Amino acid sequence: MQHPLLVSAQAGDRRALARVISMIEDGRDEAPELLAELYPHTGHTYVIGLTGAPGAGKSTLTSALIGRMRRDDISVGVLAIDPSSPFTGGAILGDRIRMQDHAGDAGVYIRSMGSRGHLGGVAEATPKAIMVLDAIGTPYVIVETVGVGQAEVEIVESADTTVVVLNPGWGDSIQANKAGLLEIGDIFVVNKADRPGVSETVRDLNQMLDLGGERPWRPPVLATVATSGEGIEELWTAIGDHRRFLESSGELDRKRRDRLATEFRRAIMAELAARVETTAGDERFGRAAAEVAERTTDPWTAARRLLDRG
Repeated sequence: MQHPLLVSAQAGDRRALARVISMIEDGRDEAPELLAELYPHTGHTYVIGLTGAPGAGKSTLTSALIGRMRRDDISVGVLAIDPSSPFTGGAILGDRIRMQDHAGDAGVYIRSMGSRGHLGGVAEATPKAIMVLDAIGTPYVIVETVGVGQAEVEIVESADTTVVVLNPGWGDSIQANKAGLLEIGDIFVVNKADRPGVSETVRDLNQMLDLGGERPWRPPVLATVATSGEGIEELWTAIGDHRRFLESSGELDRKRRDRLATEFRRAIMAELAARVETTAGDERFGRAAAEVAERTTDPWTAARRLLDRG
């Protein structure tokens, strides 16, 4: 890598790394050049996604998992996807505050990213931020998503292993509202297992997973108390087991090819949108938008016209 910021980031300069991610996240003029230089150095990082409802203890669990990984001297990056401020577009929860035990550790990089209104629990720039961490040699990246419910199924597009975090007593709620989460989870964690109802929740989850029929990988259901570290060793072992399953079955390569194909389609759509706005000009684009607003032209016809003439 030749770009001075990338060279510095690869050498361990956290300020340079933060600047690179910000430039890409904000879509600055330098972003395409940086991404083009980073891309050949990617494809090595293992991505763990943590998702679940608000209040499930995802940040505490992430912090405990970081601690376990650091005991083996494994470097890790964390992308904590927060709801965005409607005024500034920035992250407003600041998960780094909840992980400050690791703030001074050179082997841990934690970044809060605003979802900026992007649905699905994952910031639009997340795959690019993962790419940056991948290119500078980060072996593991944890993506902790916004707690927005069933729309969080999008995490599977970014993660190799998806961990769904729930709390005791949520069996009925899961059955009624979280079918999507049951389908995407590679590992299920019932956190706050020092509360009543943990055994019933574990049982209900296992029963629901069994009803889904046989599958090549049967997701384990684990109980943890993230605040005390209980169950974290078992979680780390399960992540390793799932990784070995993916690697031995060829599923990891397939998932990553699918991920890149999805990112390619997103890149095409973003490039098309940018070119249409540029080539159509403010007047044509504004006129088409006005016709859509007045309901004299539907959005799809207006878009086709701009593309055809663009």
